[in-house]
Amino acid sequence: MTTARQLPNYLVSRYQGWKATGYADNKAWYRRLASEGQHPRAMIISCCDSRVHVTSIFGADQGEFFIHRNIANLVPPYEPDGQKHGTSAAVEYAVTALKVAHVIVMGHSACGGVRGFYDMTMGLAPELSEETSFVGRWMDLLKPGYERIKADRSGPDCIDALEKEAVKVSLDNLMTFPFVKSAVEAEEITLHGLWHDIGEGDLLWYDSADDRFKPV
Repeated sequence: MTTARQLPNYLVSRYQGWKATGYADNKAWYRRLASEGQHPRAMIISCCDSRVHVTSIFGADQGEFFIHRNIANLVPPYEPDGQKHGTSAAVEYAVTALKVAHVIVMGHSACGGVRGFYDMTMGLAPELSEETSFVGRWMDLLKPGYERIKADRSGPDCIDALEKEAVKVSLDNLMTFPFVKSAVEAEEITLHGLWHDIGEGDLLWYDSADDRFKPV
């Protein structure tokens, strides 16, 4: 049996403060969300990084975003092979069940997953090269992006470019999902790529026509 314990005291006190203020002041709204279900306008696929807080960046309320987070905000290609695919399941639910209007992939600066992938390619992270490494095998998804830039990039410049390639790879892979491709072609949803500079607070969007990231 799993050994589970009471929450740390600091989380308990924070919850109790929210219940007494944030929830109490908006009780009718929360009950409406519970009874009417969720109707998010957008799905956001972002990194697990604790410094990336998409609801704060966009000032979102509860019920506005359907959020999926994983290492390096990657979307795998469409592979209906009977295996367990958490990210693919989230995309399917957002597009086919929730009917979101936008799917947004947001990368960020100083991404540990991307740095790990770079170190792995340089032979500096042998533990990630092991077949038993979940992170390493997940980051293999970035290989197409690395192949696009490796001839012209190195060092920190390569890592910065790889963070943006992670967004582009995910956008490419989203279009391999038949239900995403058909929804995009029918103009039922739009896809968006973003990159967030944590230290400067900047936000760039990917212009596929120019193959460039530009300030929002």
